[in-house]
Formats: sequence, structure tokens, C-alpha cells
Amino acid sequence: MSVDQNLYYIPASLSVHDIIHQAESDPDEMPWVNGVPVKEQIHIEAYQPQWPVLFEQLKAGVQQALGDTALHIEHVGSTAVEQLPAKPVIDIDVIVADSADEAAYAPALEALGYRLEVREPTWYQHRMFRLEHPRVNLHVFSPECPEAVRHILFRNWLRQHPEDRERYAAIKYEAASGVENAGDYNKKKNAVVKAIYDRMYRALGLVE
Repeated sequence: MSVDQNLYYIPASLSVHDIIHQAESDPDEMPWVNGVPVKEQIHIEAYQPQWPVLFEQLKAGVQQALGDTALHIEHVGSTAVEQLPAKPVIDIDVIVADSADEAAYAPALEALGYRLEVREPTWYQHRMFRLEHPRVNLHVFSPECPEAVRHILFRNWLRQHPEDRERYAAIKYEAASGVENAGDYNKKKNAVVKAIYDRMYRALGLVE
């Protein structure tokens, strides 16, 4: 299996356990800031070349609004993988000094039209903002967050390995059938996503 190790940087401060074991949030935590999202049809469409172009435009706006507060801005998720079908939603990870300090970044994002939808203090202090037009899920993490690192590892793996990209594409279409929210869609993908992660971890020497 060909693996370009330059695509799989892992901060030295993170252990193998940090990377391969995703933290569990407090089951009693209510993450939805504005209540449980309304039902919506999950739509998967063929890869669109304008998605990375749109990301660059969105990135420029976020960077200008946040200035030095935004330490890093990354295009993640399926729209960041050429040839991969996806929901037409741009996923963006923004790294700030402390994602728990909402006052440092939330007002600037809200001025751009982003709305805070998810607050998860027990899960890496994750925050998620939503923009309606165009549709964007913007995730805020602190530096060297394992989840943000995994996002990049998974994106790069799918870019480099067409067999897993095709496997993921197939389950996306299957998972979108008959569901009315992203949570159920993601649950239907879980087994395939886990298998791809396991394959990646073995190739990177993180597990035997």
C-alpha cells in the first residue's frame, strides 16, 4: 500500500491513544444551542469542482473577520476530496487559541452570518457554527485537537486511496436513503468509516 507520510503529520504532543481513540462526550450534555435541528432530506451529489473554490472564498472572509485569532483554517469533509460525492455542505475547521473562549471569535463569525448551533464542552470543547447560504458547517477547535488532526488524516487518506474513496462514496448514497437528519445518516455510515480509519491507522503504523 502506497502511503505518502508527508500527508499524515501528527503533532508530537499527541499520543497514539489520542489519535485512534475518539473521546466520548457526556451523554447528559445537550449540545444543540437552538434546539434539536428540524428534519431535512439528506442529498448527496456528485463532486463539484467549485467546492474548493467556494472554500477559498469562505476562508478569506473568516480570516479577515478573525485576524490573528484564527490560527489555522482547513477545508475538511467530503467536499474537500476530489471525485468524492458529498452533501453540498462545506465543512471548515478553524483553530483558535481556546475554543472555549467564545467571546474571542463568536461575535466576528456571527457578523458574517454564521450561527452557533453546537456547543460540546465535554467533547474537545467543540463548537459548530452554521451558515445557510452557502451551506457551511464551521467547526472550532483548540490547537492540536485530536479530532481536528483526524479530519485532516481522513481527508488526505481519501485523496490518496481511490479504493477507499469509492467505498465511502457507495455508503454515502446508501446511508442517505430514508433518513431525515444528519445524525441518522452518519450512524448508517459508521461501520464503513471505522473500517477505513482502521485501514489508515494500520498503514500509518499506529496499530498492528
